[in-house]
Amino acid sequence: MRFDLPTPDDHTREFWDAAREGKLLIKRCAACRRAHYYPRTFCPHCWSTKVSWEEASGRGSLYTYSVVHHNDLPPFDERVPYVAAIVELDEGPRVMTNVVDCDLGALRVGMAVQVQFRSLTEDLSIPVFRPA
Repeated sequence: MRFDLPTPDDHTREFWDAAREGKLLIKRCAACRRAHYYPRTFCPHCWSTKVSWEEASGRGSLYTYSVVHHNDLPPFDERVPYVAAIVELDEGPRVMTNVVDCDLGALRVGMAVQVQFRSLTEDLSIPVFRPA
């Protein structure tokens, strides 16, 4: 079993199917109108269960980041150095992710980023971000 792979379930399958097609989905609450990420069956702001999927623009800004130079756990040990980051989407939610295709010296809080997708398996892709 690979511990680095997400396990789609009935509540997240639409998200993972969209990611495989290169689309980033978030959820929006019909009660308070706030968007949120990661996929949940309820709104983390007002607790309403009236949430639905919407496609995000994929644009955002780098909220914070850390460059990881040492990680003993496979497969991450093969990826160092890598950028662990939180991206604030233009729609509002913050996403834990990686920044890719960026010179480490060019990283800046507030820099514009754009989603792209990293294929992990034939059926599973994850959103990562690169400079816009």
